[in-house]
Amino acid sequence: MKRFIVLSLLMFITLSAKAGELDLSKQATAFYSDNNRTKTMDLILQINESKRTAQDWILLGNVLADSGQMDNAAFMYQKAISADKKAYKAYYNLANYYAENGKFYIAEEYYKKAASIKNDNPYIYYNLALVNIKQNNLKSARSNLNKAITLKSDIPQFHYNLAYVYKQLNKPKLAETYLNNYNKLTSNY
Repeated sequence: MKRFIVLSLLMFITLSAKAGELDLSKQATAFYSDNNRTKTMDLILQINESKRTAQDWILLGNVLADSGQMDNAAFMYQKAISADKKAYKAYYNLANYYAENGKFYIAEEYYKKAASIKNDNPYIYYNLALVNIKQNNLKSARSNLNKAITLKSDIPQFHYNLAYVYKQLNKPKLAETYLNNYNKLTSNY
């Protein structure tokens, strides 16, 4: 009987600790949504490092990125990927980091990984297309912009960049079509 009570107590303590960490994660997410970066960081740092979820690591990375600590943010995104190989936001944020630092081939790989996990996010394809343009890989840029537009057709920048790509590919009629789409979309703003 003593053994049962001890085991029950241990299970209760373990479940309580997990619930507390989950509460801290939820609170941190809420504070991040309210732009309270300091409280977000404080709450996540209360969670044992081995118990942090990919989302916790991503939030830490975002807080660091918001404060200009991009190298540290990239490290946190890597930790998120270690916690969950399907954390597409971590791949996406790392891709953005590498793109901003002119490392377009690395950025391309991370965007592709994010897209393989979350293939319905138009911004992944849009940013991948921008990297393709920087690499002068216009056919891939065209394909990725078309995917972005298929997923979300009301974003003017998608059409503008596709017009640019078609112009570079020497397809003036298609370039004009997408430039007209861009103009229509921006006249509504």
